[in-house]
Amino acid sequence: MTLLQVKDMQTFIEQYHILQGVTMDVTPGEITVLFGRNGAGKTTTLRSIMGLQPASKGSIHWKGESIERLATYQIARKGIGYVPEDQSMFYDLTVGETMRIAMRRQDDRTMERQEWILNVFPDLRTFWNRKTGLLSGGQKQMMAIARAYVNDNDLLLIDEPSKGLAPIMVEKLMQSIEMMKAKTTVLLVEQNFFMAQTIGDRYYMMDEGKIVHQGSMQELRNNGEIRRKYLGIA
Repeated sequence: MTLLQVKDMQTFIEQYHILQGVTMDVTPGEITVLFGRNGAGKTTTLRSIMGLQPASKGSIHWKGESIERLATYQIARKGIGYVPEDQSMFYDLTVGETMRIAMRRQDDRTMERQEWILNVFPDLRTFWNRKTGLLSGGQKQMMAIARAYVNDNDLLLIDEPSKGLAPIMVEKLMQSIEMMKAKTTVLLVEQNFFMAQTIGDRYYMMDEGKIVHQGSMQELRNNGEIRRKYLGIA
């Protein structure tokens, strides 16, 4: 079964042809990692899926239903959560207030999801009454992920969660995302191969707006040539 299917997605930003025929599938219960250098089109891929940067051509199917013409809020209500690279938080609100306004409903199921994610990110429970602007970089990233998770989403799109974080915090964050796989499917954009490869099940490699390679994460671990060519690492 395919949860999300993207086929021949093409996106323009002004006169620039950013995505040039992106095709990919996301399978339930897996962490799929989208790799690529800066400017490869990874963030635009997530934004196009969410309708924030609508694709000009191609199709996007969610559980078999076409969603490429839907507004962002309609896509979100289908059960797709988005964690942008810039986190997009109101820094004058506390952790608790941020969680509450993120909830589409405050029913028992949502509160159970909140309790579960607070166990995954215990720092958020500790700093429940602290303004999000006073959190550390890693804690802000936890907050952004928790806010997206708390609703009944079947898929989370997470953009560069490790960017700018200390290695020990990156490791902790990746472990937490792996724990989330038991509850939700994840499409993860990352440049940090060494951390992402420890939790990913499958990968797609982007270069210049195209998917140039795909396969199991084990295949990428064993293919130094692909890593050197597209990520600049051994």
